[in-house]
Amino acid sequence: MKLYVVGFGCGSREGMTLEAENAIKSSDLIVGYTTYTDILTKYFPEKTFLSTGMRMEKERVKMALKCAKSGKNTALVCSGDSSVYGMAGLAIEMSADFPSVEIVAVAGVTAALSGGAILGAPLTHDFAVISLSDLLTPPEKIEKRLRLASQADFTIVIYNPSSRKRADYLAKACKIMLEYKSPETVCGYVRNIGREGENSKIMTLNELSQESVDMFTTVFVGNSETAVIRGKMVTPRGYFNV
Repeated sequence: MKLYVVGFGCGSREGMTLEAENAIKSSDLIVGYTTYTDILTKYFPEKTFLSTGMRMEKERVKMALKCAKSGKNTALVCSGDSSVYGMAGLAIEMSADFPSVEIVAVAGVTAALSGGAILGAPLTHDFAVISLSDLLTPPEKIEKRLRLASQADFTIVIYNPSSRKRADYLAKACKIMLEYKSPETVCGYVRNIGREGENSKIMTLNELSQESVDMFTTVFVGNSETAVIRGKMVTPRGYFNV
């Protein structure tokens, strides 16, 4: 018996890989976070969906594992990629209690890639991806990662930059990055990637520190060579240096 852990991308049908779509189509039951199952219901209305709310990841995975063990073809869905802040890792960890269930991780397009394409080409060189959510990661560790990535001159992609309870987290992150990056560093963000209300903006790091964003926003902070070229955010790989 198999449990497919499916990353379905940004939420648009066009942003979903064929592998992800086929895994969902071949499953009898789709399990996911309520927001995600609401998105997928309009694409696969013939399917049966089970959902749980926010911060119920373990309950959701256990539900999916039980369904797969019972013999139902089951897909556990998450946005973006199944392994990048997705459910594949937790599903594999919890599957020790369900030895008859095989976990199959199905890759999807994470927001760093789909959002980067909207802005231009900000990730052409080395980059780091850091989540500002401190629900599962101590704030001290997040701050250390921001400092080291900034000091190493990585382009940085920031997930979960803000929420109602963490309204000032992006401003705090910018303050840390400004210790190592120029205030004129090219930055950008994309909100609601591939969904209704999608919008994006390119600005400096100093301007970013004043921006108001939400959990549906992905933030991009360039390195020392990132530039605005024809209205796009571009991090050169260095082809003109050889």
